[in-house]
Amino acid sequence: MTTEISRRNLMMATTAVAALAPFGAFAQGAYPSGQITFVCAFPAGSGADVLVRFFAEKFAKVSSQMVIVENKPGAAGNIAAMYTARAKPDGYTIYVHSGTSTAANMSLFKAPPVDVVKELQTTSFINKQAFMFVVAYDSPIKDMKALTESLKKKGNNASYATAATSGKVLGEIYKQKAGVDPVEISFKDAKDSLNDMLSGSIDYGVHDPVFALSQANEKRIRILATGSPIRLKSLPDIPTAKEQGYDIDQLGWWGSFVPKATPKPVVDKINALFNEILAQPDTVAFLAKFGGDVYVGTPEEGQALLAKTVEEWKTYVAMAKIPQN
Repeated sequence: MTTEISRRNLMMATTAVAALAPFGAFAQGAYPSGQITFVCAFPAGSGADVLVRFFAEKFAKVSSQMVIVENKPGAAGNIAAMYTARAKPDGYTIYVHSGTSTAANMSLFKAPPVDVVKELQTTSFINKQAFMFVVAYDSPIKDMKALTESLKKKGNNASYATAATSGKVLGEIYKQKAGVDPVEISFKDAKDSLNDMLSGSIDYGVHDPVFALSQANEKRIRILATGSPIRLKSLPDIPTAKEQGYDIDQLGWWGSFVPKATPKPVVDKINALFNEILAQPDTVAFLAKFGGDVYVGTPEEGQALLAKTVEEWKTYVAMAKIPQN
């Protein structure tokens, strides 16, 4: 009797497992199966918004799902980061933003609302790009050596323009490496510094690649160097400050992020979908227009770089004497 009951129980258990197995396999492989939201930390129509919407459209195609963009501007990206961190950890809310800026906020704010390493999970890289040293197009300065010589002659009468935190940091590192001490003039936006550079009242600028490339194409400014440690594939003709004798390694990166508790299979699927997009020629060409190179890696590599960038920016903020918000 006991043997008969045991056999019956075993058969029932086996049948139950068999019945559940397809459901379990389906549940694991179901992502994505619904509308996905891409979170953008900048207003609609901004340069960053253009990039996020490009990837939203691409992600919709490779995932066969609807993808919408929600703009959550403000607090230097903290609002968007917090919105993402508090979202349901199911892979349907994805933050597409600068990993460098996301990490930097941990040091730029006295009380950051989100611990980005503990509350966000990097799902993919997107691109890497570098800020640039620029002068007026008709300036006699053609390279970083000539810039340094000019600044040493002018001493404290020399000045330079910045309009973003990464520019402030790169500018400060160059000053220390070159042994010069020009006065930093901070602008709300890079384009606001253009007239002062063209008139010669400001000697040079340290600006983002989107602004620098657009103005260089119009022959208003000349790009002397990037802050990247090696030449970017998208900009083979633009030298680095490092190859001109300045030991500078300031390469920014963009990525995608989800709430920390998002299941690993979902994280890995998002990574695979982004990597599929990044392999497409038109994506490579799109990023190149912004001075960026495609950047591919695993979620684990992304999370490690996020943590590393957080630590690096503690030093940068202190070195550049950037006041906390």
